[in-house]
Order: sequence, then structure tokens, then C-alpha cells
Amino acid sequence: MHPIIIFSKMDFSQSNLFGYIEDLQELTIIERPVRRSLKTPEEIERLTVDEELSDIERAVYLLSSGQDIQGTSVVANLPVLMRQNPAETLRRVLPKIRILNPLVSKAQLSQTLQSRLVSCKIMGKLANKFEAHIIKRDILPLVKSLCQDAEYEVRTCICRQLEHIAQGIGAELTKTVVLPELVELARDEGSSVRLAAFETLVNLLDMFDADDRSQTVLPLVKSFCEKSFKADETILVSLSFHLGKLCNGLYGIFTPEQHLRFFEFYKKLSTLGLQQENGHNDNQLQVQTLEQEKKYILVRKNCAYNFPAMIVFVDPKNFHLELYSIFFCLCHDPEVPVRYTMALSFYEVAKLLNSGVYTIHKELVTLLQDESLEVLDALVGHLPEILELMTNGGENCGSENKLLSIPDLITALTTAEQRAATSLKWRTHEKLLQKYACLPHIISSDQIYYRFLHRMLTIILTNNVLPVQKAAARTLCVYLRYNRKQEQRHEVIQKLIEQLGQGKSYWNRLRFLDTCEIIMELFSKSFFCKYFFLPVLELTHDPVANVRMKLCYLLPKVKSTLRIPTDKHLLQQLELCIRKLLCQEKDKDVLTIVKRTVLELDRMEISVDAFQKRFYENDLLDQEKERQEHLLLEMEQLEKEKQQNEGRSTNINNKIFEKKRRDSKTSSVLAKSITLSVPGSSSATSAGKEDKKSKLVRSQSFSTQALHPKYNTLDKCPNKNSATGYTSSVSGMGKDCTLSFTDDSFRTHSGGNSGNAAFPSSSSRNLYNSADQKSSGNKEIQTRKMNILLWVKMETSGIICSSH
Repeated sequence: MHPIIIFSKMDFSQSNLFGYIEDLQELTIIERPVRRSLKTPEEIERLTVDEELSDIERAVYLLSSGQDIQGTSVVANLPVLMRQNPAETLRRVLPKIRILNPLVSKAQLSQTLQSRLVSCKIMGKLANKFEAHIIKRDILPLVKSLCQDAEYEVRTCICRQLEHIAQGIGAELTKTVVLPELVELARDEGSSVRLAAFETLVNLLDMFDADDRSQTVLPLVKSFCEKSFKADETILVSLSFHLGKLCNGLYGIFTPEQHLRFFEFYKKLSTLGLQQENGHNDNQLQVQTLEQEKKYILVRKNCAYNFPAMIVFVDPKNFHLELYSIFFCLCHDPEVPVRYTMALSFYEVAKLLNSGVYTIHKELVTLLQDESLEVLDALVGHLPEILELMTNGGENCGSENKLLSIPDLITALTTAEQRAATSLKWRTHEKLLQKYACLPHIISSDQIYYRFLHRMLTIILTNNVLPVQKAAARTLCVYLRYNRKQEQRHEVIQKLIEQLGQGKSYWNRLRFLDTCEIIMELFSKSFFCKYFFLPVLELTHDPVANVRMKLCYLLPKVKSTLRIPTDKHLLQQLELCIRKLLCQEKDKDVLTIVKRTVLELDRMEISVDAFQKRFYENDLLDQEKERQEHLLLEMEQLEKEKQQNEGRSTNINNKIFEKKRRDSKTSSVLAKSITLSVPGSSSATSAGKEDKKSKLVRSQSFSTQALHPKYNTLDKCPNKNSATGYTSSVSGMGKDCTLSFTDDSFRTHSGGNSGNAAFPSSSSRNLYNSADQKSSGNKEIQTRKMNILLWVKMETSGIICSSH
């Protein structure tokens, strides 16, 4: 223990942010002067503190058992403690402070500027640590005094602390005490004071009722917005940052005119500084200084930050009409910070649009292909969620919109990965590859195989950054896990074994072991044992010690994939390899690891084919993985059968269509020849001609039906499009055949639009309808009906009897 005097230990240097040494030394609650002579042993004992205590622990000790002067020093040193360790200061130090007199004394107008500023900041931190009545009695009068301070720095400082004070005193006192002060400060002559008052008003909107918002807050905000363009650009920066919160906080009290005015104000801010580039107001704009341009960029960046809030303000249904043009400008802004902020908020925008998310897929492509990798890095954070929303199109989007965005997205994703790969920002590349593992849930297995899977293998083989290689290996294993074609899976597995496991570079063989470790995590035990168990064991003969060493670390996991008695032969291979390592290993480090691994393997228990209690959860998980793998094989088989059936049905339909076309052509030629060979216009001749044409049509109809032996009776033939009232039913077996027709069978209309199943070819229908148009009188129609009925009876009896 060493005597430590508190004055020499606490930070009272001139560089202290909140005051000078002479100011802090005045913080005292003792009335008698401090003796300047040497301390007595008793006084030294009382002032002695363990030097191993941290600053927080020392402050707690001094406030608990120290003298008054020591407690005062802790209060004076609070800003330093808050800066160093705010959480512990609020939790352990502030609850110990119960003497507010030093704070009150140092906040008086008679004190120095720095002392009053320190008091303002301490009040803001202490406001929610005391009971409301103590704050009302001791702090609120002091707050009012500081709000009227002669120095604008003090008024600004206390204005920014009113938010914390309001949270400590509650809504009622805030309305009666804090709000009037804020209103007065909002009209202050100092611009920094007005700005602080505006920001505090926005942050306290939730504590004001509707009347306060409409009668007090809204007029102040309107006045502030109207004067903002005439004032310093700093006010525009703050206003643009708080505009989203302000618009939604006052949403319920806006009139339609006010709603439109604030929205137009946001639109104006979102393009601030771009008018000259876009060709607007060229004659009115002055040359912008560099400082102005920086502030305008901050304004547009804040507009990008508030864009999701403005979607809520305008309503997502009106996005395309009201906000899309702003969204387009912000995504194509010439400044990187603006596009970076839009990339950060893109996911929130997509969620809000829901079923209308397809309208912004072009901007997603634009940001993915942005020239700045910072923008890409910001977008990648929520890329899986964004892609899922894009392809699924929200809850109510049609499938046509889903398909429109996928081709552009795939190209943009591949371009983004290639740009990240050629840059020096490998962390962005690693992050991108990790997020690309979501693609099996977004696009088809074939698209992944041809556009992404082989690229992952190339990265593993050629990239020099280990985290990037591991990220590519994991993503490749995910693609392999969800690949739906066995031929493609076998090809990838073969390449992994040949190019990695048997590669010439020891670095590739190390990555093969990393890949196998991921495979054991993602796939079932049986899958690993079938394809990778023996290739892994072959590396026990690797000429590089680092490869053998890494293999030894992996052997316990390899052994855990075995099941007895199914994998008994693999277990024997594993034991043989371990014995060879023990006998033949020459590297001391590898041999040490081998011996340690042997002990671990001996302690391991191998699971059996039947479920065991101690392996129950792992076995269930492995069984689920195996079930999913079998399901993929079954789905592949079903798809093959479906494709074969579709091909077969297509061939059959083509043959039927060709035969109908030939029959139609034959009937047209026949009808034409009949018409030419029987001239005349008498009724008897016309009736005979119509009778022959009708017979021809009906013969073609029944010959078509006779082509399909599965129709044993005419009532099984479909007649969905009949418009003539024709019905037929044939029943009986052998030679007993019965045919019945309704009275209005074969009734035709002059429009020629009848579509009966008995008339399969369009030429036959046209021929029949043209004959109807030429006929005249009921006598001719009745004659034609009788002839057709007699002919159909004879033809039908012959067809059905022959089919039996």
C-alpha cells in the first residue's frame, strides 16, 4: 500500500475537455479551508487508496467511504469517466452520487464558461438517475437559468441536454417546463441554438400529445423549413437527417396540403446540388464552393438514409408514381456516399414494397455493378434476403414478374464477384462468396451449376487468400448439397478428388481437407463414406508434413462418420493407416500429433446402425440429411420420367395432328370434286347433293373415332364444345346396338360457328355450313335429316359391332 493523495491522482490537467485545474479545484462542499501543511499519519491513512484499483473502482470507493473532498473530485471527474467507460460509470458510479450541491454551485452564472458547460453535461447524465421530485426541486430551476444564459455556447449545450432531462421528469413536466423553454430557444438569435432546439423537438415528438404537436411543434417546424434554404447549409444537413422522423411523427396532424408541401421539400433536398449537372436553373445558380458541395452531398446522403421512412410517409402503393424517380436518382447519384447509403437501406425498401418489389430490380442490378466496392460491400450485408424478395416478389406477386428479374440478376451477381476478385479488398470478396450460398433457394440447380459452381472451384484452386478459399469451398459444398442431377454431382466430386485431393500443390491438398470437413458438416455420414472416406485416407502417404499433420487433426471427425457393421471395412482401412503412421512417420511434430490422435480415437465410441440413446440427436440429424439426399435422387428420377412422358405425348400429338391434316385435305378435295361433278340448282338435285355431303362428313367423323380403340362406345367421346343439341348414346354388347338422337340434332346456324365433336376438321365444318346456307325450305332440311339418320344408323352399327 502506498499513500496516494487524490489531488495528484485525478486528471486535472489543462488538456481536460471540460475545464481547467483552477475551475475543478473550486468544486468543494467543505466550508473550512484545506490545511496546506503536512498531513498527520491518521489523515494519510484515511486518504490512502489501493493503487491497483481501476478508475471506476476507485471512484466507487471514494464515494462510499472517502472524505467529502474526495467525493467532490469524483464528481468533477465524471466527464472523463463517462468518456472512458460510460456503461460502468452509469451503472456503478452515478447511483453513488447523492450530493448535488457542488453541481448547483458550479452551474451559477457567476462561474466560468467552462464550469457552466461541464454542469450542463453532468445534468444531462444525472437527470434519469434521481427521483422526479429531486429533479424538480434542484435541477429544473437550474435548467431554466442555464437556458437564459448570456453565452450561446451554454444555451446550445443545455438545449441538447433537455432531451435527457425530459426523459427523467416525465411527460407532464416536459409539457409544462421543457416545451416552453424549447419554443423560446427555437427563436433564439444564435443559429446553433435554434438548430439544437429543432433537433431536440424532433427527438421528443413521442412525448407530446396531438394538441402540442399541431399547435406548438408544427408551426415551429414549418418556419424552420421555410428559412432553411436562406440560412447556413449546416441547418439543411440537420434538417435532411431528421426529416424522415419528423414527417412520420407529425403524419397524423398534416393536412393534405401540408403533406404535399413536406414531400416536395424532401424531393428538393434529394437533388440538391445536382440541378446544374442536370441542366436546371443554369442562369440562377452561382459557382458552388467546395465546402458547399460537401454539405450538399451530406444532404443527399441523409435523404438516402430517410428514403424508407418516406415510403411509409407516402404509402408504398404510391411508390412508382411518387418516389421511383427519386429512388432512381439516389441510386445513380454521382457521389459514392449517397449510393453507399442507398445500398445500406435497399433491403428496408424492398421489404416495404412487398409485392411491388419487382419495380426496383434494375436498381439492384445497378448497385451490384457499381464501380465502387464500398457500395457492393454495403449491399452484400442483406443480399440473401433481397434476392429472396426479388425472386419471390413479396406475398402477392405473379410468377411473370419473378422470371423477369432473374436473368439480369445472374449476370449482375457474376460481374460483382469478378470485380471483387480482381480488387485488393479480399474481405468484400469473402463476404460476397459467403452470401452466394443462398443461391440454391433463389435460382435453379442448372443455373448454379453452369454460372457459379465451377467458378467456386476455380477460386479454390487459384486464389491466394485463405479466408476467400474457405468461403468458396463452403459455398461450393452448399451448391453440391442442393444439386439435383446425379451426373453433375459425380462430376464435381471427381474434380474435387482429382484437382484438390490429388493436386500437385500441397496447398490444394490442404484445401481438400478443409472441404472434406465442410462436407462432413453438411452431408450425411453415408455420403461422406461413399465418396470421400478413402481419398482422405490416401493423404496419410502425402510427402508434405503439413498435410499429414492436418489429416491427423481431422481423423476423429472422419471416424465419427462410420457405422458398424455397415462400415466395418472402412474402419479397418482407418486402423491400417494409423498403424502405418505410427510405424513410418519420421517427422517429430507429426508423430506427436499422431500419438495424441490415437489416444483420442481409442476413447471414441462408434455408432451402430441401430439408434442408440447417447447418439440419438446426431443420428436423427444424420437421418434427416440422408433422407433429403434420397429425396433429391427421387426428384431427379421423377423429372426424367416427366420429360420422357412429355416427349412421348408430343410425338403422339404430332402424329394425330398430321393425320387430321391429311384427312382434312382429302375431304376438301373430295367435296370440291363432288360439287363440280353434280351441277344444277333444282330442289331434288340440291337434296341429293346435300345428302352426299352429309354422308361424307359423318363418315369422316366416325372414322376418326374408330382410330382410338379405347372408345368402345360413343358416349365416352368428349363433346364439350357442342352447340347443336346433338346427343348420342350407344349401348349393348355384340350385335345388339341402339342409337338415339334428339329431335334437333344437326341444327345449324347461318353464322357457321357450330363446334360439334363429330366434326373434327375445320374444312368439314365449313363444307357442312355452306351446304346449310344453300338449302332452302323446311322440306329440304327434313329430307337431309332423314337421309343422315338412316346412314348413321347403318354406319354406327357396323363400327360398334366390329369393335366388340
